[in-house]
Amino acid sequence: MAYVFCNRCGHRNPPTSGFCSACGSVLDLVDDRTITLTKVDPLQDAPGTDDDIVVDLSEIAAGTAILVVRSGEEEGDYFVLSSAVTTIGRHAESTIVLDDITVSRRHSEIHKTEGRYLVKDAGSLNGTYVNQERVDVTELRQGDELQVGKFHLVFLESADKR
Repeated sequence: MAYVFCNRCGHRNPPTSGFCSACGSVLDLVDDRTITLTKVDPLQDAPGTDDDIVVDLSEIAAGTAILVVRSGEEEGDYFVLSSAVTTIGRHAESTIVLDDITVSRRHSEIHKTEGRYLVKDAGSLNGTYVNQERVDVTELRQGDELQVGKFHLVFLESADKR
């Protein structure tokens, strides 16, 4: 299920929603081409800071996807998923290196096949989660939140599937 995120409060809504079920704001569609990821818990932020992460979907190359770091020191950084297999882990040879003890050396893999992105747990100790559910293998969809150790990453595809 591809979720729609509210640009006002950051609440994750079902893909058919037109309005946010938390605050009532009008929701952007993928065709709007811009997504704003708000902080996971805005109440813990210092007042007066602008912490929103804005991602312009038109800047993602057609036929590719990215993982955007949603929180932590690397917040706002992103990783392009352009190869057939992207490895995620603490090991220096991983495609995406996440340096924290909560991440296994070889934590998970993302396989790109026929325009689909499948995430597979690689036998990690803490598990791989998609939308807060532990998974062995599952397909990633627009707006899904991938959790690897303490890292929360949002999966975003190009608006153009060419």
